[in-house]
Amino acid sequence: MITFAIRWLTSKKVRTAVQMRHHVWKYVNAQRDLMQPKAIESLESSIQGVTDAINQKEGALNLEDSLESLEKSANQWLKPYPNAGLRENIEVFLVAAAVVLAFRSFFFQPMAIPSGSAQPTFFGITEENLKYKPDAEIPSGLKKIYFSWVKGEKYYQVKAKNSGTFRTIDTKPVNIIPFISKQRFMIGSQKYTLWFPPDSLWTRASLQNGMEFKEGDDIIKLKVVSGDHLFVDRFTYNFRRPDRGETIVFKSTGVPKLTQNTHYIKRLVGLGGEKIRIGDDRHAYIDGTRLEASDPGFEMVYSFGNRPPKDSLYSGHVNGKIAIENNYPHLAMNSQFPDGDSEYKIRDNHYFVMGDNTMNSYDSRNWLDFPRKKVIGKQFFVFWPISDRFGWHNK
Repeated sequence: MITFAIRWLTSKKVRTAVQMRHHVWKYVNAQRDLMQPKAIESLESSIQGVTDAINQKEGALNLEDSLESLEKSANQWLKPYPNAGLRENIEVFLVAAAVVLAFRSFFFQPMAIPSGSAQPTFFGITEENLKYKPDAEIPSGLKKIYFSWVKGEKYYQVKAKNSGTFRTIDTKPVNIIPFISKQRFMIGSQKYTLWFPPDSLWTRASLQNGMEFKEGDDIIKLKVVSGDHLFVDRFTYNFRRPDRGETIVFKSTGVPKLTQNTHYIKRLVGLGGEKIRIGDDRHAYIDGTRLEASDPGFEMVYSFGNRPPKDSLYSGHVNGKIAIENNYPHLAMNSQFPDGDSEYKIRDNHYFVMGDNTMNSYDSRNWLDFPRKKVIGKQFFVFWPISDRFGWHNK
């Protein structure tokens, strides 16, 4: 075996012979049911002759002669396929697709972060309205391509060609064909079309019907940054259960109060059979024991010190009472933890999770626990866009 490997590495003729033998053998298997026994015997004999020549078996033909014999036999007995090149390309594509699907199903699955509930650990889609920043530059040319492909930043600018009142035509993007969309609006009697708009365009651009614009004004001047795209590790949890503090990904299918048939990413806080409460000190308590910044996975979550809770900053975990005191009353509306004394016992074989952006996260504080079997993996590697969060993430 070692001798063959050395010969394969050092001899182009050997590599060519191996490739040709494999190619002919594949066609023999594909056409076996269409050939007479004599043809099969001739082809198999020629294939064996090449094998013997490769292995330098005693009494075998030299490599050139054995390849010539194989080519002659193949031309005599094998039927050529129409559009053979196209067939080969399709076959390669299907094999590659099968490998990708297997890789996705059993090892690493790509996922896009859609919302801001995991910020600042992972960012969802964010925007910056540049309309009131006259010095803000809108990149063009190669710079625009770089920011879009590498940084995930897309810029939109529309200037008023006339004076008039703003009025929407399309409330959301309209798909012309798959992957091509537009959104239209009016300024006075003039119609405008924005191609490839982001979701929630009017909200992101702070536009409302009835707003007045003068000719030359910026109607839209917007920067939209794509959410983090990461690989989900689907392999590790085949051998062990998730640990507290890990950021896990789970399916929402069948979980009440959640958007169905999608995936959520949250930090695992409570395990089955435990009692959990969220104290007024913004720390979670498990069976009466307070989780600390020294506990694995919570180093950043509980790093807030004396700073008050704030959206998109690490602020611990907040119950309804603390949310109201800090002017986030909407967080208290559906919270199952109205104060620091509220306690919940997690069901067996269930998990309790919370988003790192406690001031803007719909999580187990609202819908409680979910079955352990819904977990598909954990966060592994942020691959796009290229930002300070790129790479392996262990926060």
